[in-house]
Amino acid sequence: MQTLFDTKTHQEVLQRIKTLNPNHQPLWGKMDVNQMLNHCQRPLEVANGRLTFTEKPGFVKKILFKLYKTHMYNDKLWKPNIPTVKDFRVEEAKPFAEEQQKLIEAINEFNKKDLNLHWPKHPFFGEFNTEQWGKMQYKHLDHHLRQFGV
Repeated sequence: MQTLFDTKTHQEVLQRIKTLNPNHQPLWGKMDVNQMLNHCQRPLEVANGRLTFTEKPGFVKKILFKLYKTHMYNDKLWKPNIPTVKDFRVEEAKPFAEEQQKLIEAINEFNKKDLNLHWPKHPFFGEFNTEQWGKMQYKHLDHHLRQFGV
């Protein structure tokens, strides 16, 4: 699985984001392109330490998330229409250019992180190491860029 900490992968993801335009339609799912750009910022903001979840998973959800954890960063593609946690759902987004730029900035900030950083604990999945964070962020972005055909 690719990682956002790899220079070539980082540049490839940025290029794919730059090819998006306000008229892109999803191949699946309910989000429009502006909502997707906003949604993709949120996991990066968790990793960058600027977003905390309001939703607290109960006992059963915690077990399910722990069982699913390795799927977040393994080599298997995510299936379309995976349910979105409440804090990552986007009802309204800002204009396209603003959301696109904010996502690029969040990706660049994540990419520049110290690889020896002690990462914030994910509220659903628990601890991730640097390699897992990098793969998971790439996998999430790739999933949504494929959703919009780029």
